[in-house]
Amino acid sequence: MSSPLDQQCINTLRFLSVDMVQQANSGHPGLPLGAAPMAYALWTRHLTHHPANPQWPGRDRFVLSAGHGSALLYSLLHTTGYDLSLDDLKQFRQWGSKTPGHPEYGHTPGVEITTGPLGQGLANAVGMAIGEAHLAARYNRDGHTVIDHRTWAIVSDGDLMEGVASEAASLAGHLKLGKLVCLYDDNYVTLAAGTDITFSEDRAKRFAAYGWQVIHVADGNDVDAISAALDAARTETARPSLILVRTHIGFGSPEQDSFKAHGSPLGIEDVKKTKQKLGWPLEPDFLVPEAALAHFREALPRGAEAEAAWNGRLDVYAKAYPDLANELRGRLRGELPAGWDAEVPVFPADAKGIATRVASGQVMNAIAPELPALFGGSADLDSSTHTNLKGLGDFNPPATSAQDTQGSDGAGWSYAGRNLHFGVREHAMGAIANGLAVHGGFVPYGSTFLIFSDYMRPAIRLAALMGLHVIHVFTHDSIALGEDGPTHQPVEQLASLRAIPQLTVIRPADANETAVAWKVALQSRDRPVLLALTRQSLPTLDRTRYASADGLRQGAYVLSDAKDGKPQLILIASGSEVALILAAAEQLQREGIAVRCVSMPSWELFDAQPQAYRDSVLPPQVTARLAVELGVAQGWERYAGERGDMLGIDRFGASAPADVLLREYGFTVNNVIRRARALLGN
Repeated sequence: MSSPLDQQCINTLRFLSVDMVQQANSGHPGLPLGAAPMAYALWTRHLTHHPANPQWPGRDRFVLSAGHGSALLYSLLHTTGYDLSLDDLKQFRQWGSKTPGHPEYGHTPGVEITTGPLGQGLANAVGMAIGEAHLAARYNRDGHTVIDHRTWAIVSDGDLMEGVASEAASLAGHLKLGKLVCLYDDNYVTLAAGTDITFSEDRAKRFAAYGWQVIHVADGNDVDAISAALDAARTETARPSLILVRTHIGFGSPEQDSFKAHGSPLGIEDVKKTKQKLGWPLEPDFLVPEAALAHFREALPRGAEAEAAWNGRLDVYAKAYPDLANELRGRLRGELPAGWDAEVPVFPADAKGIATRVASGQVMNAIAPELPALFGGSADLDSSTHTNLKGLGDFNPPATSAQDTQGSDGAGWSYAGRNLHFGVREHAMGAIANGLAVHGGFVPYGSTFLIFSDYMRPAIRLAALMGLHVIHVFTHDSIALGEDGPTHQPVEQLASLRAIPQLTVIRPADANETAVAWKVALQSRDRPVLLALTRQSLPTLDRTRYASADGLRQGAYVLSDAKDGKPQLILIASGSEVALILAAAEQLQREGIAVRCVSMPSWELFDAQPQAYRDSVLPPQVTARLAVELGVAQGWERYAGERGDMLGIDRFGASAPADVLLREYGFTVNNVIRRARALLGN
């Protein structure tokens, strides 16, 4: 079962967590009390990590998907020697502390990813395991294993109920991610009740059907049995593993096995009763016995030894394969290699033009050979989103005789392939991309139609919260997609996505703006970037006549201006509507009206510019402004101004050819001119 030292260490974790929650008068004591033994077994017997260097690339990754149990993770980080003091634990859930209510990436040393929204962490872990498999396939050579680590997660009933977890688990089983192991805190209780009222399915059979190895541990306090299950998971190379550990929420407390233990402090009296029942001293709070601390801190020399061994292997590898080693090191540092953008095309002026989704695909394929870190795919839509990296293979288990050996581009199946096919799993796609980003070595991208951003909004939000370098390629960006009708026509999506802090949304006007948008996206290392692209062809603007597409970097720029640079009227648009305002401006200028046309592909980039630049584009004294965009008007008032106007769409679309829809919704030259004249009192 467990030795006296094991039991002391487990109770140390339990009561550090209980004391944190009690002192904060806020938090979740139930999971730490029940899951401490499995966490202890994993962290002391199986997890390869170095607390003195949390970013060591050779470490295992650990994800607490059940992020409400953060007190347990902070207890593990403190006791094993991460830069998290006992005083930090005492500041649990307080302003400015290193121990927030749910684990936050980049905030607390040793926290691999932000978790709390249930199901996300499991899907993030799938992304991390995909990352390890791809890097190992690309860089390991016979006799030189430089990428070889595992991804571990603790998941809860709530995680397994969420749809994103089902999507990700299904894909993980298909991909045969044998280095992914999830410990399931199988306690039969959720926040509001027992699972019997909502969750009676056979989880083990479900995961077995996904292609996972399923292991049962009958007693969640049996450290040896848990460790044996982890050993069995380590030996399975062709399937991810789910270990169902029968635990008891709030173990040892008066509220054991009750939902009441989930999300509220035990209270002073029940804390005493719990400590008494489990043989723990009532005083002092935040007790860490010397013997337990010494045992936990063995992680430091063990981690130092593991890291030194890995560095030695990498040095030997670098001598044998210097080019690959340099490439790998650059990827792990998040660098863009020299000349990565040398082949980005410059598109000639063309009145017919091409769709920005098509231009995007050409840019991606020009960049991909020079940027090995670019890795991703679509939710079963690559032929529509143009996001397939040609000739670079599909990420899939190496083909067997029973499998089709041809990938989508004829390059075959391999973990070294760079096209990741997510299937129709948008939410998992977003969460997996986040996992790839925090793993390191990747600039991940995912793609679908803009309307389906709604399916993955939680993952997009978390990428923004974490400041992750993830690129979302969303096509079919307006009602101009046509006959598929209102179910597929995004109207409110641009406004809702622009509302997410730290997310850069870019809607380019033509092929050359699209090329610059990709450059911006790849250089924006501290935040996700979303590209909104058209299904329909757009004119490629003549840049000898209009301003350079590099103006996109500032978010908005003067595309064409009044002859004397003193406009009476400013027309503003993004994306496909830029060509529309240019056509309207030509006619207005023939009428003697001085017009400035502003292309505004990104609010976020524009808002980040100095006030002087913003005023130079939108002079405050010019109040006659018309903004034009195929979406809801919400938000455009900040640019149109109090006396300006917005031509948008504040109702759903319809099923009809694109040209009919544009006419019926008022996106015509004549209507733009009519609205503009009204602003001038004409």
